[in-house]
Amino acid sequence: MMGMRDVKTALTIAGSDSGGGAGIVADIRTFSAFGVHALVAITAITAQNTREVTAVHEVPPEIVYRQIEAVATDIGIDAAKTGMLSSSDIIRAVSRAVEEFNVPLVVDPVMIAKSGARLLREDAVNELLTELFPRALIVTPNRFEAERIVGHEIRSLEDAREAAREIHERYGPEAVIVKGGHLEEEKAVDVLFYRGRLYELKSPRLEGCTHGTGCSFSAAITANIALGKDLLTSVRTAKKFIELAIDFGNRIGHGSCPVNHIAWMEIPAERWRMYETMRACLDELLDVLRKHVDLIPEVGINMAYALPRRYVRGPEDFLALEGRITRGVGRPVFSGEVKFGASRHLARALLRYMESFPEYRCVLNVRYSEDLIGKLERVGLRVSFYDRREEPEEIKSKEGATVPWGIGVAIERSKGRPDAIYHLGDWGKEPMVLIFGKDPFDVLKKLRKVLKDEND
Repeated sequence: MMGMRDVKTALTIAGSDSGGGAGIVADIRTFSAFGVHALVAITAITAQNTREVTAVHEVPPEIVYRQIEAVATDIGIDAAKTGMLSSSDIIRAVSRAVEEFNVPLVVDPVMIAKSGARLLREDAVNELLTELFPRALIVTPNRFEAERIVGHEIRSLEDAREAAREIHERYGPEAVIVKGGHLEEEKAVDVLFYRGRLYELKSPRLEGCTHGTGCSFSAAITANIALGKDLLTSVRTAKKFIELAIDFGNRIGHGSCPVNHIAWMEIPAERWRMYETMRACLDELLDVLRKHVDLIPEVGINMAYALPRRYVRGPEDFLALEGRITRGVGRPVFSGEVKFGASRHLARALLRYMESFPEYRCVLNVRYSEDLIGKLERVGLRVSFYDRREEPEEIKSKEGATVPWGIGVAIERSKGRPDAIYHLGDWGKEPMVLIFGKDPFDVLKKLRKVLKDEND
């Protein structure tokens, strides 16, 4: 029964994209990223990839209506959005269903694909404006769609403000957002007209994957409306969602690559998984160090663990031990926390290592000794090194450049993937060994392998 539902639902009324970047697939992924169950009414099937749309097959209007009716009468619809509607007949069928089932509606007035293919017949534009816009909670045109709707050029922020107000006054949607990705402004500024007020939502202009941005943005608004959020909160959340999706886009195909809808939930989920793994490994590492305190260097031991390479942008994306593990009276001492951004030094080393070996996301530093190097090699681990005395002056003069340079030199010298990299120090710099692995337990396994050899 609808009253017993424990999950919110959102309906996408749109076309399919066989390349998986826009349309129905993008909407489903976006709904899922917000924990909303996706309902679907397919309006058209497109043969499409990152470069072009090669064919379109429309679904009969009555079947579009029946799809909406089927889910509305059995499951219930908390919010709905439209995408590619293709024809006047399909628009009328959607309008009839939206009115009959009283669905909160987000209208993305999809007219032309990113590749340039027309996704809404010219003779259907007026039908869209007169049938669906008045029923919409919000409409989300980009610059070019807004120009077609108002009939004049939109270039500046002021033009976008006037267009948003004009669309509201002329066609009656409760809110209008003119997206700023194509405006001639330094930043991407979306202009929202809502309840007589203008809002500007600013973000950096990102270079990256943009296929499916319009679908995904409107789907994110829809998902948040379905969750019971107010319109302004829903739009602001959708803006953050799409920034992340563009920045960490899926670099596939030979044309305009698609946004990454999963980044929104994958990054926080992975951060928590990493934290749990590091905490569990830390307990075992401390047990090992209680028997081998001599492994702790004067500067202490740290361990860094990175997000997957595609999600790494800086030191804040590396989990590490705040305060490090230091040497007490015959025992290891750790009184800090496991925290993101707690080690810039190891983060720089690991980031350079991951540029060559992206699956290896963890590193541990331990005290250097000739004896340890011999044991590492004896158990079959590949060892390489760099010499700080060979560091070029232009590297020395650049803040934070020494460690990445050294890791790069050691990798090149190794002619393979080194499990451990050491250096012999320099003026004021303690000699050190770095042990790399896929995750904290992989690093710990290598350390234990060495210590087992020692005990034997």
